[in-house]
Amino acid sequence: MQEYFKKIIEKIGEDPHREGLRHTPKRAAKAMEFLTQGYHQTVEQIVNGALFQSDNDEMVIVKNIELYSLCEHHLLPFIGKCHVAYLPNGKIIGLSKIARIVDMHARRLQVQENLTKDIANTVFNITNARGVGVIIEAQHLCMMMRGIEKQNSVMSTSMMLGIFREDSRTRAEFLSLVKE
Repeated sequence: MQEYFKKIIEKIGEDPHREGLRHTPKRAAKAMEFLTQGYHQTVEQIVNGALFQSDNDEMVIVKNIELYSLCEHHLLPFIGKCHVAYLPNGKIIGLSKIARIVDMHARRLQVQENLTKDIANTVFNITNARGVGVIIEAQHLCMMMRGIEKQNSVMSTSMMLGIFREDSRTRAEFLSLVKE
């Protein structure tokens, strides 16, 4: 990957051998590997058995999970926050595991719409929850730095599964709690 970054630097008209750029291909390759590490992770590794029996049947919400991802169209970052809720069905998942699931999916090339869906499906399947709701609000540098250059635009996406899709009261409770 280092050689490709060196060629990119040359193609834009820079000298990859000058002092400030001498180690950039190596650093850029290392950064790209980190930003796409989700391709080398599995849900089983992330959850690592942290599912616990519980008779709790009330909504569990983790709000404001920071996320950083790369747009598959321009390889530019989108940055935002994710809100995840689920209604347990006999078991709960370790709190940090929800954030780790968000990170695993975010550290891949993609679009926000699919990221939202992937997180919801993963939480739904791994917990066997009665329902899952996921909302992502993010700013896309591909829209801020190039093209239309709109600095204050925020994209919101949501995915509701199970009772969150079927019951408007459950969905409304989730939406109201996210706004607090």
